[in-house]
Amino acid sequence: MRRGDRFTALLDACVLGGALRRNLILSLAEAGLFRLRWSDAILDETERTIAKITEGKADTARQRAVMVAAFPEAMVLHDRAIEEHLALPDPGDVHVLAAAIGAKADVIVTDNVKDFPTAALEAWEIEAVTADGFIADCLDLDSAEGVGAIRRMRERLRHPQLDADGLIRKMEGQGLVHAAAALARFKALI
Repeated sequence: MRRGDRFTALLDACVLGGALRRNLILSLAEAGLFRLRWSDAILDETERTIAKITEGKADTARQRAVMVAAFPEAMVLHDRAIEEHLALPDPGDVHVLAAAIGAKADVIVTDNVKDFPTAALEAWEIEAVTADGFIADCLDLDSAEGVGAIRRMRERLRHPQLDADGLIRKMEGQGLVHAAAALARFKALI
């Protein structure tokens, strides 16, 4: 069940590119722990990131279509003119902030938090958080829903299949150490 009273998170392409991060975050969104948002530009960048990670072996168009079909309400349309008035250390990230503003997002989930300094975000009451911190926060917010969502995700995995210990080790290996620690407390339930 999706709950509309949750916060809104705009996902940056860097957290959607890797399969594990993408699966974890989208599973938490599916469970209704937050309102998920992205833009066409972010999904374009996600496709390029997936293609790079998989050396062109992934069907990125199909993966994008599946994500869009699963979360039709996630697409953000924003006035491109606002981008001219925004400044970030990496001008290539301005579209992400513009989409977050358009979505009235509470957080931008990105592993490039240095590119989204607090001073640039505070006027919009937006915070930049890493995927690791975000997943851990979601698990703290609603442990039962979060752990259940991740258990269902783990059970869907086929290549490779992972038990709870394997999932936690894989998360740690990919730098999701806080999320793995938060999940480890519920290892018997995942």
